[in-house]
Amino acid sequence: MKIRLAAVALIPFAAIIVLRSTVHAQSPAKSVWDGIYTEEQATRGKSVYSQECASCHGSELTGGEMAPPLAGGEFMAGWDGLTVGDLFERIRISMPQNSPGSLSGQQNVDVLSFIFNSNKFPAGTAEMPKEAGILKQIKFEVKKP
Repeated sequence: MKIRLAAVALIPFAAIIVLRSTVHAQSPAKSVWDGIYTEEQATRGKSVYSQECASCHGSELTGGEMAPPLAGGEFMAGWDGLTVGDLFERIRISMPQNSPGSLSGQQNVDVLSFIFNSNKFPAGTAEMPKEAGILKQIKFEVKKP
């Protein structure tokens, strides 16, 4: 009886593992070149960036003494081949430095939109979603495919 209950209790965890491995096994269907954010989102992101990020990363996204640049070759090379979800998660769990995780999901994708806009990735007609799982399906590619 105890073994059966333990097995039943493990079913949800096994399902999660299978779903996660399926998600990670799939190749991202979109890239940053597909217009994954809107201009309005980038504008909102610029405001949040100015208030929450610029003191460390610089007003021009060029980096600071302790913070890396968020625009240009070094930034692009560091994220090339990863996913937008990877970058979103880095921002979500570690920024802003003085209060990690304090920004909402919407604020995080708005800042991400501003970063993409600053790196000359095209805007589109639909807002970038704030769900990390969806963002994991969007590839960060330096060169346009």
